[in-house]
Amino acid sequence: MALKKEEILCHVDHTLLKQTATWQQIQKICQEGIAQKTASICIPPCYVKQATEFVNGQVAICTVIGFPNGYQTTAVKVFETKDAIENGADEIDMVINLGWVKEGLFDEVEKEIKEIKKACGSHILKVIIETCYLTQQEKKKLCHVVSQSGAEFIKTSTGFGSGGATKDDIRLFSENVSKNVKIKAAGGIKNIAEAQEFLYLGAERLGSSSIVSFFEE
Repeated sequence: MALKKEEILCHVDHTLLKQTATWQQIQKICQEGIAQKTASICIPPCYVKQATEFVNGQVAICTVIGFPNGYQTTAVKVFETKDAIENGADEIDMVINLGWVKEGLFDEVEKEIKEIKKACGSHILKVIIETCYLTQQEKKKLCHVVSQSGAEFIKTSTGFGSGGATKDDIRLFSENVSKNVKIKAAGGIKNIAEAQEFLYLGAERLGSSSIVSFFEE
């Protein structure tokens, strides 16, 4: 059964993370997020304070930490997180250290996520594991790590890697995360039919720069 427009949009993090994003473009997605009642708008950290004042509580503000490569030090990521929240961010999407994953240093990955979650406090933390660079076993292990970390979400992709969300990854997440962890599919969601399928498979959030425009068209 097809979902209604509002049943899809309430799960969308309406996203603009291009390196060339201007304040005028950010204002536009703020207005679209408010009008379409999206779950949040996801924007670069440098615009969080302006956007918070602009939307005045009418839509949640999400931003990214350690983005898009994840290899900043933990101290830098923690500082970024605290700064974003002080500027008004409601939700944080962080990128893990993929080099640590490849070395099997999953304890370090978990420790970092916990430190960032501590900096988040009651604010929602989503953990981007960038599935396109991972083996099936690494993905499963990271489902366990995120489940133990205190983060609210596991997220597939930055949208800047070699691939985005896949249906197989959402199935794998659904089978391997604990019940306290929700799923965000992001990167390459091409149309409304795909968005709907990701939701049916168990995604709670969809990161997309285009779903709103599909409905507007």
